[in-house]
Amino acid sequence: MSRKALVGNVTAMLADADFLVSERCAVRPKSFDVAARRGEDLLLVKVLGNVDAFDRETGAEMRRLGEYLSATPILVGLRTRDEELKPGVVYFRHGVPAIHPDTLYDLVVEEVPPLIYAAPGGLYVNIDGDTVADERRERGWSLGRLADELGVSRRTVAKYEDGMNASVEVAVQLEDLFDRPFSDPVRVLEGAGEVREADPTPEPPEVDPDDEHVYGVLSRAGFAVHPTQRAPFTAVSEDEAEPRVEFTLLTGHSPFTRTAQKRAKLMGSLGRVTGTRAVYFTEGDDEPKEETVEGTAIVTMLELSRADDPERIRELIRERSDEPAEA
Repeated sequence: MSRKALVGNVTAMLADADFLVSERCAVRPKSFDVAARRGEDLLLVKVLGNVDAFDRETGAEMRRLGEYLSATPILVGLRTRDEELKPGVVYFRHGVPAIHPDTLYDLVVEEVPPLIYAAPGGLYVNIDGDTVADERRERGWSLGRLADELGVSRRTVAKYEDGMNASVEVAVQLEDLFDRPFSDPVRVLEGAGEVREADPTPEPPEVDPDDEHVYGVLSRAGFAVHPTQRAPFTAVSEDEAEPRVEFTLLTGHSPFTRTAQKRAKLMGSLGRVTGTRAVYFTEGDDEPKEETVEGTAIVTMLELSRADDPERIRELIRERSDEPAEA
């Protein structure tokens, strides 16, 4: 299956599951393919046939965007270089959960989360250690007795009861022994943090010198500006005066070319899905050729330089951009 067809299938699946789905990110750079929102669940979705093509820089960018936008980055793919991805299993690439389309279907359509995740050494399950301990004590079994039944050490059983995850084989043995499930689902829509081994959110990239003036004005207007590197917008700017109450901005900046117009249109779609406003700052014009492109505010650099009052900048963006949608 081509990547284009795979992206189409994933997009259709999300729409069928009542997600509001953005336009596909068809302009470069693009760290993700679509944004999708259902209620409070906001996803940034990257789709690849081979998930090993997902590089460290893209993973870092998606994780940063997830933090800025309160979203979950997720990678959907079919295979690695060596094997097919198994349905029902959560893999990880550079700190981002990676799943097969069938797993995504079960998760968003059937609302059945996966129970198994891959980590160095094999496949594992997140077990409820307190329940294991309760069941063992109810039977009057010692740690040693349960260890003998499972073929592991007494210390390993103690670790299971303290919260250490178990291999799939051990989880199956536990369920057979006690005739009940012990597995907790992998919370993919929350980033699978309970089983993910990853470093803290990567540091943001250096500011492009061409964008320094724009970011300086936004900073003086009360926004915390987070530059991006591979997103279809150049920055995410959070309102520090009233965080997540006033508005968060997706920001673009360049001369107003045909490509910039396409990017502004895409940013408007992403803004509607992510619950943000979008603004594109243009070079070379006294007045904007268009004040709005598909809900994205168009503001010239001359207008920006004239807006000495930070509130005037906010007014321009409010007047020309779409109101953020409520989750």
